[in-house]
Amino acid sequence: MTDGTDSAGRTLTLLDGHALFHRAFHAYPDEMSTNAGEATNAVFGFTRILLDLFRYIRPEYIAVTFDRPTPTFRHRDYAAYKAHRPSLPDSMRAQFPRVREVVSAFNIPIYEADGFEADDVLGTLSLQAMQQSTDVIIVTGDLDTLQLVNEHVRVTFARSPRRGEFDYYDVNTVEQRYGFAPPQIVDYKSLVGDTSDNIPGVAGIGQKTATKLIQDYTTLENILAHLDELPPRVREKLSDQREIAERSKYLATIVTNAPVTLDLPSARALDYNPDTVLALFRNLEFFSLVDRLPRRAGDTAAPEESPEEESAADTVAPTVTFGSSIFFVNSRHASRRRPALYDRKASSTSWATLLFDVRGGGSMRL
Repeated sequence: MTDGTDSAGRTLTLLDGHALFHRAFHAYPDEMSTNAGEATNAVFGFTRILLDLFRYIRPEYIAVTFDRPTPTFRHRDYAAYKAHRPSLPDSMRAQFPRVREVVSAFNIPIYEADGFEADDVLGTLSLQAMQQSTDVIIVTGDLDTLQLVNEHVRVTFARSPRRGEFDYYDVNTVEQRYGFAPPQIVDYKSLVGDTSDNIPGVAGIGQKTATKLIQDYTTLENILAHLDELPPRVREKLSDQREIAERSKYLATIVTNAPVTLDLPSARALDYNPDTVLALFRNLEFFSLVDRLPRRAGDTAAPEESPEEESAADTVAPTVTFGSSIFFVNSRHASRRRPALYDRKASSTSWATLLFDVRGGGSMRL
């Protein structure tokens, strides 16, 4: 499972575009708009998340996935799938083309496929990245992709984009949260369902019972093969709703065969034209984000900030690598100076008041 190249430390960061777009829309007030009246709260929030990722994760490769406005194979196979979700607010829908403009301005490739959800594209690209000896960090606004976590894939969850709070999940963190391994999340959902996606699950089976069943039997198939060993009440429910449980697992499972092909060289991060981004920022009136623009790949120098641009909330950005055991997160009291375009490394003695153990997972505030 390798492309034959030296890929030590190579990491692809994948953004779940629609999930982050939704998260950003609800994180910033509806009143945010340009002087001309164009709503921008979701675009601003999405752009802020993207810039934070450039600053803290420092991706070597980056790509974005989006859902397509067409039914997926899940919708075709189960009409009730996500059918309960309300239509997007008009102000939110109108901002989506602008989000794509932001992604394009940073020269980030977009992957999407008719008939598949963005999660399926994320799963497919993650598998293809591993086949090219590349580790993956998935950045998302929901937890559906936790089933993809393994020793080469981690998930970063944007818990509170406006406050810069992100949760990080590796294998150990998922096991600590759920009590079982990441691939078993789909077996768990086959029992308890998922109300956000309208996945039914087995009526009468709660989280506690489902967790014990997964811990004892590992998979739904193995549970169903040992019904005679289960308590009568649980056995009856599973026997009567066997097909529902199997369908629920099918709906919850992210597939890894979407019709997309990862082009890693085209996903190299920070290969963008600053003038293009600045023009878009001016158009959107994102003046507060201009000094957050990251240094382009290959640039060796960056301008210094003036004292007027400093603030007590500014922090020095750490370098985050996939295999690192810890990275440090700045205290807002530890350093008042942000590096120009984030091109400096900070030492552990200059601002380490919060620690994040990547292997153990956890959360941090950016």
